[in-house]
Amino acid sequence: MSVSLSLQGKTAIVTGASRGIGLSIAKLFVESGANVVVASRKEEGVRAAADELNQIRANCTHPVAAHTGKEEDCKALVEAAIKKFGKVDVLVNNAGTNPYFGPMLETPMPAWDKTFEVNLKGYFWMAREVARHLIAREEKRGAIVNVASIVGMMAAPLQGCYGLTKAAVISMTKTLAYELGPSGIRVNAISPGLVDTKLAAAIVGNDTLVDEMNGRTALKRVARPDEIAGAALYLASDASSFTTGEVLVVDGGLQIT
Repeated sequence: MSVSLSLQGKTAIVTGASRGIGLSIAKLFVESGANVVVASRKEEGVRAAADELNQIRANCTHPVAAHTGKEEDCKALVEAAIKKFGKVDVLVNNAGTNPYFGPMLETPMPAWDKTFEVNLKGYFWMAREVARHLIAREEKRGAIVNVASIVGMMAAPLQGCYGLTKAAVISMTKTLAYELGPSGIRVNAISPGLVDTKLAAAIVGNDTLVDEMNGRTALKRVARPDEIAGAALYLASDASSFTTGEVLVVDGGLQIT
């Protein structure tokens, strides 16, 4: 039996897909044969992303503006994907926010609520809707990939609330993997290290913090968004057909010492 990284004939939803890690994942999925629903909060952002991806392969993407911190938007997003492409095979929960950078005890309550709504509730709502769709159809196989973070696996100084949500995402990943396994639905997570994205701007834009992180990282540098996409392709494809409930760390060797 051959091992395939192809997503030919599959439909994927990628949240937070207008830039950064999400856009890189969507691009690689398109290159690997998938139809991709690109979702993000702003209409202009998802339309621009879809236009870019349709240059790779015509009519392979569908833009949907959705705020995944709102339950009704999550339901509408999955419905739009099914209406456009007839089904959903893969979900990549990637949309995230980190509105507060500072001591955990000083976290403003609005920032706390926003972080949990987008990073945790949104992941759950999206996973629930896609899982229900997969269970209801004849071919029950499917894959859910949650983008977590290494700060969900270790102390997260100045990012305490963000780290809490990512730790919860990892826990949710494992529980859903166990509960959905009999239905043929695999659920895994990726835990990136420091990646050069807008979300990580508070760190990437601070030379002192970057030097500190790089000094603890085996590869001595910050990751590019496209370097996370390969992990998502593996976990979404049949190459990982016997992998579920796992956390694939992509941190350049930050945690090996």
